[in-house]
Amino acid sequence: MSAGPAPQLDARLLPAAFAAWAVTLAGLWTGPAVTLTLGVSVTGIALLALGFRIPVDRHVRVGLVVLVVAAGFSGAITIRMWSAQTHPLAEWEAGTRVTVVAAPTDDPRPVRSGFDGAPRVRLPVALHHVSRGPESMSVGGRAVVFAPAEGWSELLPGQQITMRARVHPASGSGTDVAILRVEGAPRAIADPPPWQRWAGTIRDRFAAACASALTPAAAGLLPGLVVGDTRGLADDVREDFRVAGLAHLTAVSGANVSIVLGAVLLLVRGAGVGPRTGAVLAAIALVAFVIVVRPTPSVVRAAAMGSVALLALVAGRERAALPALAASVGVLLLIWPDLAADVGFALSVVATGALVVVAPVWVQRLRARRWPRAVAETCAMSLAAYVVTAPVIAAATGTVSLVAVAANILVAPVVAPLAVLGSFVSVLAAVWPAAAEIAARGAAPMLWWMLTVADRAADLPSAEVSVPQGVPGASLVLAVTVAGWWVTRSAGARRFGAIVAAVGLVVWLTVRAVLPSWPGPEWVLVACDVGQGDALVFSAGAGRAVVVDTGTEERSVDRCLRRLGIGEVPHVVLTHLHADHAGGLADVLRGRNVGEIVVGAAASAGGTAPLDPAAGSGVPVREARAGDVIAAGRSTLRVIGPPESTWVTTENDGSLIVLADTVVGTVLVAGDAEAPGLDALLRSGVDVRADVLVVPHHGSRTTPERFVTAVGPRVAVISVGADNPYGHPHPDVVAALDGSGVRVLRTDVDGDVAVVRSGGGALAVVTDR
Repeated sequence: MSAGPAPQLDARLLPAAFAAWAVTLAGLWTGPAVTLTLGVSVTGIALLALGFRIPVDRHVRVGLVVLVVAAGFSGAITIRMWSAQTHPLAEWEAGTRVTVVAAPTDDPRPVRSGFDGAPRVRLPVALHHVSRGPESMSVGGRAVVFAPAEGWSELLPGQQITMRARVHPASGSGTDVAILRVEGAPRAIADPPPWQRWAGTIRDRFAAACASALTPAAAGLLPGLVVGDTRGLADDVREDFRVAGLAHLTAVSGANVSIVLGAVLLLVRGAGVGPRTGAVLAAIALVAFVIVVRPTPSVVRAAAMGSVALLALVAGRERAALPALAASVGVLLLIWPDLAADVGFALSVVATGALVVVAPVWVQRLRARRWPRAVAETCAMSLAAYVVTAPVIAAATGTVSLVAVAANILVAPVVAPLAVLGSFVSVLAAVWPAAAEIAARGAAPMLWWMLTVADRAADLPSAEVSVPQGVPGASLVLAVTVAGWWVTRSAGARRFGAIVAAVGLVVWLTVRAVLPSWPGPEWVLVACDVGQGDALVFSAGAGRAVVVDTGTEERSVDRCLRRLGIGEVPHVVLTHLHADHAGGLADVLRGRNVGEIVVGAAASAGGTAPLDPAAGSGVPVREARAGDVIAAGRSTLRVIGPPESTWVTTENDGSLIVLADTVVGTVLVAGDAEAPGLDALLRSGVDVRADVLVVPHHGSRTTPERFVTAVGPRVAVISVGADNPYGHPHPDVVAALDGSGVRVLRTDVDGDVAVVRSGGGALAVVTDR
């Protein structure tokens, strides 16, 4: 069977699309002054080229188009950025109280809870009116609101509201004019548009039907697969899908659009409907789908990309698909320039490009080797999408999934049926909820398969590897990809690549057999990377550990515990009950044998809601005081603070302070204790000297240098989230540690940090990055 000639693709618009993207991205990063200069320069070059009457051939025409596009987009982004920087909210002093009339442009998204444990949400809004004291004006622009979940979670896009807020500067690149921090509830002054109410009803009834018919994990997954509604998606499922490279399935993507449109086109063809009528019906279905999943920039992007992919793979119009993709990029960037810096946009564009350019060629080659068409298309599309998106994911997250291709191939047979059946259930739920529940049960076996694949793939050793973030990580992955491409170019290269791969596999298996997976068998303590929170695991023997703090609800210690193979936790010690230390308690309790939960005497000062999972699981809770001892295998944890005589004025200073005696030295954990509490501990006369210091309060400036000097650690571990809004760790604290010759490790930079016993029995530290 001959592979046939490769499809001819029209790539003339690609340089213009790249120019539009690059110029827009430069404007978002640098501001209007630079892009204005760039636009003027590019316009001048174009005019000079025309003035010199250079012979116009195909290459010159492409170059002139690129210059014109670059000049036009330079002007557009300059105007946008200038408007954002001169907006009244951007110019007012940080902390200014204002009254704002606005309308959400997307659903509220949960974010990490505040230190009081109260859940909060983030939502983008379109501004209509702002007032500050007697000053009042109508405005445009967009802002981001951070607000309590109560009163805000039920808002629908387009619903006009008024709020009292504090203004803060917009963070990062983009055209948002400000961040608005709100503590009270909004006041609705207009109902959402009818189509948004209709969409909200469908989403809610769909979620309710799934909850009634399916297991909790499956009920949270199906709405995410169909309409991108991940409100009910369990954290462990979300993490499994991320590690397994399946997270794209729970976000509205071009694949969703392609499946929906493909199903509609197949139905109308089967009914004998003409092509024009079929196109109209497909367009109606697309509009309805976009409304249900929210017509936000990301959804419209997915609709555009999905339509392009459908054009290429269903209609066989590869030549027309690439110009359509380039034109879609330009139009979307012109309407929503913030997409230029959006990782999801980059992933969507390059994945669609791979399906248009690379996948058809690979399908032909596999068919030439007598692969069945369905298998060839599934493997080619999964591998093509993985190869082109891996550098982007590496740059954005610092990780690469090694199981993504296999996981996507395994779940591919159920993706389309689930999307079609789920869409049918969502429509049915709006008119006949009881029937929708029955129909949803038909998805249970397919959902079980997808959840099982994600769970098993994520639990495989080395399912995910860490690489440097940013350009270095992308360059490394790209280099490996190019090397792999080179290996496939000739028989000699393939033999050489096979030998290298075989040797590498043997070495890897040998190392895995001799030295078990990170952090090795002699680990004593692991500080888990849980973002802006604390989670420490002290080894208590094979499969057993004492957990000190549990991270946040969004990024709990569960993944870390599973990686370490911990199934039994005799003691969970919560230094205090702030959400960034106790929010992940439910995930520690789930599926493990937990003996007790230990809290400080001051734990109830801010409410005991974080301990509710313990009551539901029947795990006892006891208070610990200075002098109490907790056994942990070969380690012993001694509670040394807060001192009994100390009058605790804040929850942070009420944190339990624990000194652990281990086989490699002592480890001091002080929760979020600040200067007053730490000074009281020093005045009490207790010996605080330790080999390892878990720096209090994520490296906040509230840790005095005198405390660090008294501890005299050899190693300092700072558990902190990347790009956190609190400025942790404070540069002065890090400088003081570095100046004392202390080795400093940070979870935002180093990932999970493990204190281990070296071959000679000495203390050593290893990280997973």
